[in-house]
Amino acid sequence: MTVYDLHCHSTASDGTLTPAALVTRAIQRGVDCLAITDHDDISGLPEAHQASVGTSLRIVNGVELSSLWERRTIHVVGLFFDAESPVLQEALAAVRVARRQRAEAIAHALARTGIRGALEGARRFVTNEALISRLHFARFLVEQGHVSSKQKAFNRYLGQGKPAHVPPPWPAIAESIAVLHAAGGLAVLAHPGRYPLTDTAMRRLLEEFRDNGGDAIEVFSPSHTPQQSERFIEYARFYGFKASLGSDFHDPEESYIDLGVLPPLPAGLTPVWSALLPT
Repeated sequence: MTVYDLHCHSTASDGTLTPAALVTRAIQRGVDCLAITDHDDISGLPEAHQASVGTSLRIVNGVELSSLWERRTIHVVGLFFDAESPVLQEALAAVRVARRQRAEAIAHALARTGIRGALEGARRFVTNEALISRLHFARFLVEQGHVSSKQKAFNRYLGQGKPAHVPPPWPAIAESIAVLHAAGGLAVLAHPGRYPLTDTAMRRLLEEFRDNGGDAIEVFSPSHTPQQSERFIEYARFYGFKASLGSDFHDPEESYIDLGVLPPLPAGLTPVWSALLPT
């Protein structure tokens, strides 16, 4: 059986392993096909492809696009695209500018609460200067003893309605889908179980994702309980989505599961890789 893992992160965004180290770990974990899906950045892909030469591992191009739907951050994983696409390159550059501006605003907001030096502190955890994120601020807040965990950093400072929350400046979900399609790729709704939506709102999201050309949803993710995975398996069938899966691996110490630790897709689903890769 071919083992796929189509969602993980490297030092090109907020992961702690280099792309080459991810390739090595994936091979050790028995993964056959890996997509490195860094946030709004594809600079790690050449290193990953080069590291996989002469090995059993197949690397496919991936990215995780920050997107907006009804004022919520929704992540869209792109797979199998042309990394040289000018449309994709321009879109990623615009998001990185917006991300930097948001980081500066978060630091100013934290300063108003009495926490100084947050931008410089968060940058100590950054492995790609262009992709500073709330997670890096959370790590800084833990390091400085302001909170005891990253989740508490979001609960107290960084989450919606909290003192250092800055509304995300991402493009609409429809725009992210269009960019991926223009680059010849597929658009996958990432870890839908992570979004705190009612059943009615989730159906609305899935319908809008489908109506704008979304191709697939992640049915297996560490963000999902077994019950949620069953729910998204049924949604994939009902809405006609292809199915994807990924460990969302970031770090050997922080991640919930390791690379490749996912069940096989159940019968009756069309894998997202079906038209492009051998099963």
